[in-house]
Amino acid sequence: MNNVIGFLAACFITTTVYAQPRTDTFLTDLFSSNQHPVFQEVIHHPETYRLQIIYTRIDRDKRNVPTFTHYYFHVDSTDYFNPASTVKLPLALLSLEKLNGLKKPDVTKFTAMQFDSAFRGQTKEWHDNTSETGFPSIAHFIKKAFLVSDNDAYSRMYEFVGQQTTNRSLHAKGYADTRITHRFVRMTPEENRHTNPVRFIRPDGTLIYGQPAAYNPDAFDFRRTAKIGKGYLTASDSLVNEPFDFTTRNKYPLEAFQQTLQSVLFPLSVPARQRFNLTENDYAFVRQYLSQFPGETNYPKYDAEQYYDSYVKFFFRDSLHRTLPEGVRVFNKVGWAYGFMTDASYVADFKNRVEYMLSATIYVNRDEILNDNNYEYDSVAHPFLYQLGQTIYQYELKRPRKYRPDLKAFQLPYEKRRNDSRAVIKDVDN
Repeated sequence: MNNVIGFLAACFITTTVYAQPRTDTFLTDLFSSNQHPVFQEVIHHPETYRLQIIYTRIDRDKRNVPTFTHYYFHVDSTDYFNPASTVKLPLALLSLEKLNGLKKPDVTKFTAMQFDSAFRGQTKEWHDNTSETGFPSIAHFIKKAFLVSDNDAYSRMYEFVGQQTTNRSLHAKGYADTRITHRFVRMTPEENRHTNPVRFIRPDGTLIYGQPAAYNPDAFDFRRTAKIGKGYLTASDSLVNEPFDFTTRNKYPLEAFQQTLQSVLFPLSVPARQRFNLTENDYAFVRQYLSQFPGETNYPKYDAEQYYDSYVKFFFRDSLHRTLPEGVRVFNKVGWAYGFMTDASYVADFKNRVEYMLSATIYVNRDEILNDNNYEYDSVAHPFLYQLGQTIYQYELKRPRKYRPDLKAFQLPYEKRRNDSRAVIKDVDN
């Protein structure tokens, strides 16, 4: 157990020290109360499943000021896991921060933008028929990235912010063991160093602001290798009998991920330099789409049957649960790829006046072959994360509090799906 200051300090310590996994007795004891067989299998074999969990208890004082107490289970920031779509959260925040830094009143998150190509592998994007305007925008990318974890939205925000700015900004904020090296399309490391020209335009198509193509000359620190499994399939489905090398891939430790989420939900709880430069409107927008359901959203108009309420709410999702408990909203981001499944969440139960944070990552790949799409997501990862979520949620419902939280700041206006003739969107690349 650590207080919030200890938690922040640990984020720096673990960037340079190979630490033993941290486990608090409190969580070990709590987890023993859930005898679900999948849950206990994973809990008793954390190394096999590369399991890491952070539970954050939030207590309010009589002025409603929160205090955060973090509990860890098998947490080690030096133990690599593939972050997958979790990196869409910092890219969204950095995109808003960059817009604010431009100090151009006519360029906002809602302004139409277009992407050109200037280096091999790059693609143009001038229109987006899933948006209300027919054009891409940072706001629309954030919606897509948060609501269903759309991959193109992330790649375009990566191109807008730029590889150099992304990494320098995150390191300056204290996320020193984090790296963002690539889009979510097949490109070489050199191609990923180059990012596209971008322009912001008025409704009539005239130019407001143009951003030239960029290149990142900064070196990455790849001294700490990360090789996983016993084999992998190539793009041509050829089996290579050696571990898959993640050394140069994106890296986003679970502590950094949870701290990023905490910074956008509770900015005053982290040091000033670790906050993102967002406006109050930005904060409200981000919080809305971290917690809004795909079926509530008009643009994009996702198929509510395929992208149900708990689709990207892993701590409340399993094969039987597609909705959240009455009065509950989850502000979160998830990621899944190569057998890894990760979620960082803030849970607000407005009916019972309960709140907490929970983050976890798990690896499910029994055959130890990567890139074969043969992972135990449905049989192990989803049931485990649901049981973990229920263990913490049920504990929180019963936990005594001196002061119940006033959660009005998180009671947001959400969209209501309109009936119109547009076709719903299915089978998103995520």
